[in-house]
Amino acid sequence: MSKAFTKESEHDDDEGPEAGPALPKGLKNYITPKGYRKLRDELTHLVKVERPEVVAVVSWAASNGDRSENGDYLYGKKRLREIDRRIRFLTKRTEIAEVVDPATQQGLENIFFGATVTYINGKGEELTVKIVGVDEVDTARGHISWISPVARALLKAKEGDVVSLMTPAGRDELEITEVKYLLD
Repeated sequence: MSKAFTKESEHDDDEGPEAGPALPKGLKNYITPKGYRKLRDELTHLVKVERPEVVAVVSWAASNGDRSENGDYLYGKKRLREIDRRIRFLTKRTEIAEVVDPATQQGLENIFFGATVTYINGKGEELTVKIVGVDEVDTARGHISWISPVARALLKAKEGDVVSLMTPAGRDELEITEVKYLLD
């Protein structure tokens, strides 16, 4: 079989650092409209801009002769594999995405996907988190995945409720002080 049709390493699959966070089997890929647009924009950029540029460099490098010591060719082929892996991942993620717009959830008292929740933990710290999809997590901005332990503890509760969260340090009580559904 030609080397062109074989994997260069056992780690060349769809799951890797370029792929993204894993989604547990059987769960839906909930995502906000903003997060979905971000994934689609990245996919479009990879397909229409970055991949064609790398293909052009690899073609040029291949035309220069000896490929075994040609850095442009070797790096280009590696980068092309990374891009293709990310394209496959993004294509799968966008195909199974279920877009949930927090704007349509105005007036809800309970905590669901897209909610911005302020709570006080057992140490008396006030924290605000927004429950988003696994591809939108940004802990620096307080965006947590809907499948994270904190989000799972908060889901379906409402303002004034106290929920229990099991942490490595033991059980923590979270008192919910505010629930909002903000527009992106």
